[in-house]
Amino acid sequence: MTLSGSGSVLDDLTLTVHRRGTAPVLLDAVEGIYASAYAEPPYHEGPEDVGEFCAGWPHRVAQRSFRLVVARLRGTPVGFTFGHQLTANTRWWNGLLDQVDEDVVTERPGRTFAVIELAVQNTFRRSGIGRELHTHLLAGLTEERATLLVRPDAIAARSAYLSWEYRLIGRLQPFPDGPTYDAMIKELPRVPTVTVAPVVGAR
Repeated sequence: MTLSGSGSVLDDLTLTVHRRGTAPVLLDAVEGIYASAYAEPPYHEGPEDVGEFCAGWPHRVAQRSFRLVVARLRGTPVGFTFGHQLTANTRWWNGLLDQVDEDVVTERPGRTFAVIELAVQNTFRRSGIGRELHTHLLAGLTEERATLLVRPDAIAARSAYLSWEYRLIGRLQPFPDGPTYDAMIKELPRVPTVTVAPVVGAR
């Protein structure tokens, strides 16, 4: 998508990265995007679901490794993504429906960063905003890998994740009465260690 009289939407996009110290006050910026995106098929979420999302916000942002990226177009929020590191006792992998190697679903401190949500307003999809959000969310992470859950019938989102080098691990149903998701993993590049050499003669 392009803006009339200008270049790509991305030319006018501002992305900001927030941690748990600045993220709590940004619920208003992401709530409307969440409500709009998840009201659509295949999710069909309503006010009760949005209320649960809002109620869970303080718990999410309290995670020590929490990271939020907000995309703004000329100052107006149009997309967001957030996630945090999985703990060793996480329930993330509960509900797997397929046989998966035990090591794949065994967590340890610093192993996996979970992408919890990624949403872009309908008007601005397929313009590269989702990729930009995802890139900024994962930039500089020290974890070995990233993981996310996507509904198989969310065709556009699933295709995007596969193109971003995620691989399918298996089907997962977190709650007995809930939908089934495809669990995916993406290996992350090693962050190089920077060694600062002492300056000869420095005092």
